[in-house]
Amino acid sequence: MNQNSGGVAPQYDRLAYVALNVTDLAASRHFYEHEVGLQFSGKGPLGELYLRCGYAHHCMVLYTAAKPGLKRIAFEMADSVALRDLRDRVQGRGLATHEVQQEHYVAKAADGAFQIVEPVTGVTLEFFSGMEAFGGQPFVPTVAKIQRLGHIGIRSPDIKSTAEFFMSVLGFALSDFVDSKAYFLRCPPNPFHHSMALGHGAEAGLHHINFMVSEIDDVGRGIARFTKESIPIVHGPGRHPPSGSVFLYFLDPDGMTVEYSYGMEEFPPGMDARKPRMLAPVPESIDYWGSMLDKRKGIAGEIEPADFHADAEDVPASASVSQNGG
Repeated sequence: MNQNSGGVAPQYDRLAYVALNVTDLAASRHFYEHEVGLQFSGKGPLGELYLRCGYAHHCMVLYTAAKPGLKRIAFEMADSVALRDLRDRVQGRGLATHEVQQEHYVAKAADGAFQIVEPVTGVTLEFFSGMEAFGGQPFVPTVAKIQRLGHIGIRSPDIKSTAEFFMSVLGFALSDFVDSKAYFLRCPPNPFHHSMALGHGAEAGLHHINFMVSEIDDVGRGIARFTKESIPIVHGPGRHPPSGSVFLYFLDPDGMTVEYSYGMEEFPPGMDARKPRMLAPVPESIDYWGSMLDKRKGIAGEIEPADFHADAEDVPASASVSQNGG
């Protein structure tokens, strides 16, 4: 696979937030606040709820919908120049870009944010720079010492093509893969083993959302808490061979899969990265410990179609990105 098709290498900062559709906003807010450990940070003009897990205004947005699923995935670029370069790169490959109006952001971000659609899965991907910090009290961990939104997993019926899109168009790097089954991709120079996990599925959809925690005790306390509250644990505890992470997967009120993970391999910027490893398509390539796997893992969550038209002229290639970050 082509990991970079030339030109300026995109400069990412992080996986910034994930927007979900949920069927019961109150139940989902309670779950993500009191069971997962996020903190409410505001309500938007459409009634959507914003939740955070650190200094930034939000890492998750919840929308009310008839069916649960994935609305969009957002990445923050290193700065406004990196944002402009990525937009030019995407448009140079003939792909449609949709400019995001500033009113879209409850937390101010730099001008020039845009969205695209991944062709196979139809997932909306958003790119911006400069989300402002939450203006209230500092984030204080509660039931778990969450470090960050770690990664998101999606299902694709043509996983090789989806992986190729992330690498050749968006400049992601391949860390490891199980051929035709799973691909683990990072967004350089962000060092973590993967910000995007791709799994094969007969239909496109959400697989899981990951939050990285600070201590192995966060995983252990989660097991006790979820068991007490009758929250389904669908895989784990275990340890992933690709990243080295200790994991625990569980279900939210709509049956969508959430993961806690502790520890992860890093690829420090400026150092030669090891070659991607091809792992055998066997259960031991997913879990060293052999924990039981519930069939409900990773199956709930539709991908919402983009709410804009795929018009390659939507944002002209000459459009500028200003430097007025949030």
